[in-house]
Amino acid sequence: MTEFEPVIGLEVHAELLTRSKMFCGCAVVDSSLAAPNSSVCEICTGMPGTLPVINARAVEYALRVALALNCSVAEHSLFARKNYFYPDLPKGFQISQYELPLASNGWFEFETEHGEQRVRIRRVHLEEDTGKLFHREGYSLVDYNRSGISLLEIVSEPDLYSIEQTKLYALALRSLLRYLGVNSGDMQKGVIRFEANVSLRPQGSLELGTRTEIKNLNSFRALSRAVGYEIERQEKLLSAGGQVELATVGWDENREITLTQRSKEQAHDYRYFPEPDLPPLHIERAWIEQIRSELPELPAAKRARFMAEYRLSAYTAGVLTEEKEAADYFEQAVKAEPKVPPDKLANWLTVQLFGRLNSLGLQIANSPIGPQAFARVVAYMESGQITATSGQLVLDELFRSGGSPQAIVEAKNLAQLSDENLIRPMVQRVLAEHPAQVSAYLAGKHALVEWFLGQVMRAAGGRADPAVVRAELESALQEKYPPPQ
Repeated sequence: MTEFEPVIGLEVHAELLTRSKMFCGCAVVDSSLAAPNSSVCEICTGMPGTLPVINARAVEYALRVALALNCSVAEHSLFARKNYFYPDLPKGFQISQYELPLASNGWFEFETEHGEQRVRIRRVHLEEDTGKLFHREGYSLVDYNRSGISLLEIVSEPDLYSIEQTKLYALALRSLLRYLGVNSGDMQKGVIRFEANVSLRPQGSLELGTRTEIKNLNSFRALSRAVGYEIERQEKLLSAGGQVELATVGWDENREITLTQRSKEQAHDYRYFPEPDLPPLHIERAWIEQIRSELPELPAAKRARFMAEYRLSAYTAGVLTEEKEAADYFEQAVKAEPKVPPDKLANWLTVQLFGRLNSLGLQIANSPIGPQAFARVVAYMESGQITATSGQLVLDELFRSGGSPQAIVEAKNLAQLSDENLIRPMVQRVLAEHPAQVSAYLAGKHALVEWFLGQVMRAAGGRADPAVVRAELESALQEKYPPPQ
């Protein structure tokens, strides 16, 4: 047992899905596709004499998140200038919120293997994103397309105590943002970035240790590995009698180590002061309540409902509700075939359909099979019209060529064989062709009946009713090879 306990707080930066930037009318473009510096103007590049204007939709989206995180919304909040100089920050300062953020004092619960865990939310505030640097040998290039995009920062209290808790919290928060429709969750495009504050303290102590902040982690893998490395580094340092220095560190993905970037800044280092070009942001209580009333069913509530209404396990309900599109797909399938037990639909959805989508790199929103067609395939199996093997063949064909389940079943002659007169000759042939296995069965290896079953099913092209095959096998073995008297 280690003598130190890690304590972790997370800062999450999420780009909001607004059509224009935070303080100007420039269109929000995909920086990975658009030509560099093709969506910029005097305001987002910090030209002298320009005036910012607050994006109302960004405020609305921020309020959705704040309310979903059970925060207290400030009726009056202030924007401030956060001063620092870096090539991707053309103004020499970032417009953010500091002393009076949009919302604060919230909480968020997420599921772990030990049950629900609550993390306190310190603040939720709006700011603008920076540009993007591209480093080349001997020089760097700057693309300001991202500069000025609406950015939401969610700061947690240090309520996480392991790598796994940190990852689960980040995953659950990403899911929440997607449910709210405020962020795409596309990690590869950097629309969500994490900064982890990591410290260690002696086991049983309530006093926080000196922390380091790991900047700009843009994947769950990077988050887990960086936090794990920093915990191990600090533990070795403290165990040897050293001291952790308050610092900002970066994660080197190739070497999988953290590197000190600079001594950790304090608030006064940024020389915050109220943004003189923006008035205080006033939020009317009626608007807050309107947004609250329009919030969708959130992942935790949907998971609980799926367990109660559809009798799903906690694990299956969690898998289905992680993404809103998957939850919607499942409920549409249930509605399409109400006679099929929901747990059967859920099992085929999470195993067979998800497996095929993953192998093709597709999201469920782009599934070649709609929920109605998918539910029909499961209904065919549940009613005994086709076998599970044939059901998989139908799914494969729907993925390849589309069409309807009924047409595929008819065209490929997949209707289940249940006629004993057709199945009996197949059973007799399998037993005759495998005398060694029959002898082993008679010698006491009765588990071989499953092997015989598989051979007959293969001979029938997967179409035979397994229950009928099993009955014919047992009858043939007893009739042709009766037990000794």
